[in-house]
Amino acid sequence: MFLKPYARSLAIAASLAVLAGCSSTGGTQDGSAAGSGSGTMGGSGVGTGTAGSGQVSGYGTDGSGQMSDARIPEVRTIYFNYDSDAIRPEFESVVNAHAQYLSRNPNASVVLQGHTDERGTREYNLALGERRAGSVERYLRLQGVNPSQVEVVSYGEERPAARGSNEDAFAQNRRVVFAY
Repeated sequence: MFLKPYARSLAIAASLAVLAGCSSTGGTQDGSAAGSGSGTMGGSGVGTGTAGSGQVSGYGTDGSGQMSDARIPEVRTIYFNYDSDAIRPEFESVVNAHAQYLSRNPNASVVLQGHTDERGTREYNLALGERRAGSVERYLRLQGVNPSQVEVVSYGEERPAARGSNEDAFAQNRRVVFAY
């Protein structure tokens, strides 16, 4: 008789644990959390952590403002100027946060996905996407990240973040995504 209430409580606890494990906070293809403000449109065509703002809030912190070892930085996309593979100064803090995470978590690995807008030939855009991801990879290595933790992939113009043939869409498509 005593086992029956215990088994029922155990079954309820197990069900709740499974539901909690299956819950999702949502997110987008570029890895930013939905509703967190990263990826929202602003007056210049982009918002927090996107093409034109330079605002890069939203890192995983431990409450004291310090980077938490166990949390991947929330901002996982950096943006580039037209026909450029140079990391823009406003996104260096994002790349630094990922470098810190990777350095502190040697078993973690990341795929740097290089993207371009639709202008240019397919071949040129694949090469430009690879150069963009490669420049991020070199920056990470300079910050002490083990090269075996990083893989570079170029999608060129094949996976746009925004549809359209205007500067706002182009700016959102010129990017590198950190995919963990």
